[in-house]
Amino acid sequence: MVTATEELKSERLVARISPSEKALIERAAEIEGRKVAPFAVTHLVNRARKIIQEAETIRLNEAESRNFVEALLAPPRKPTPEFKRAYKAYRDTVVSDVNPTR
Repeated sequence: MVTATEELKSERLVARISPSEKALIERAAEIEGRKVAPFAVTHLVNRARKIIQEAETIRLNEAESRNFVEALLAPPRKPTPEFKRAYKAYRDTVVSDVNPTR
């Protein structure tokens, strides 16, 4: 029976690797006391999670962080003519006015 935290494993992943890569992976799996497939899947999934987290996380140094917070806290600037044109084009083409009395 599959528990709430386990996902049914129904997909396959196949890859061609060199004999030296296979030997390396087998050796590492053996060191961890695991079979190659679970070893490979665990490390692939962990690395994939790390790559995604790094891609989706913004890191700022002290100066960048300060500039970001100051920009958030600053009063809004007056709209430029370009912004007003873009806003009008957006309203005319994308937004349907729900309240026509405005």
